Amino acid sequence: MIRYFLAFILALTFSTQTFAQEQLGPDKELTAQDVENGIKTLEKPMYTPFVELYLLEETKALRQQMQNTRAELIEKVVDKELSVADKTMSYATDTVTYFFYLIAGATSILVVIGWNSIRDMRSQLTSLAEKRVNELVVVYEQRLKSIEEQLQQKSEIIHQNQAEIELTNEVHALWLKASQETSHQNKIAAYDQILDLRPDDVEALSYKADAVLEMQEPLWAISLCQRALKLAPDNGHARYQLACAYAEIGRWEDAISNLEEAIEIAAAYRDDASVDPSFEQLRDHENFRNLVFIDSEESPEA
Repeated sequence: MIRYFLAFILALTFSTQTFAQEQLGPDKELTAQDVENGIKTLEKPMYTPFVELYLLEETKALRQQMQNTRAELIEKVVDKELSVADKTMSYATDTVTYFFYLIAGATSILVVIGWNSIRDMRSQLTSLAEKRVNELVVVYEQRLKSIEEQLQQKSEIIHQNQAEIELTNEVHALWLKASQETSHQNKIAAYDQILDLRPDDVEALSYKADAVLEMQEPLWAISLCQRALKLAPDNGHARYQLACAYAEIGRWEDAISNLEEAIEIAAAYRDDASVDPSFEQLRDHENFRNLVFIDSEESPEA
């Protein structure tokens, strides 16, 4: 393309100079200013069909040259590939030939040292080959069996994980449903569904006990809390709900004892107990006051 551009520039320059010389006359020397003035006063294009034909011919020649080059390159690549294939075939043929010579030599040696015939040698080789093949088959069968067992175990683990994920999503949806319910009966129903899926869910047991206490069923709440504490003795929420339930039925010492254990697990339960209506009758109890209002010198009414 640079070649064509230069040719076009030369032709254009020549035409410009010719036009400017015609304007000035044959006796006057041509300057750059004269050429520029001549270009400004042009009334028709300076290029001619001859220039266009020249550019087209050059383009056609270049395209033909590129096609020829491509054909030569393809031919060389094909020749190279054929040469490599010929060398490969030659190498394979030589290898087979040498191997045949080796077998023939080994056969001759075996016949010389005591084997009766080629048939006996063939039988022995076949027997040895079968024995080795059987050994390899046994080894690979054991390996395949081990791989199958590992794949089966991994598949079972994957299925278990998928089931656990589905169960977790369902439990999470039930927890969300319970948190949005305003009715204690509906909350208990949601907690029961969670416990159907996960019977040992300590949180579901303790929160169900909380809802049961709101329904004035302290004995039921005590049973739920004791069940939760058997599963997780250090669960602070279950311990606190058990203290509330004991306070509801008037077992003050048991209530204070369980409340003390809950506060040891989490000090935040001290603030909850100070305003919890379940401990209303314990406000004046000395042990309760010493436990709950330990940092306050004012009375609960204050």
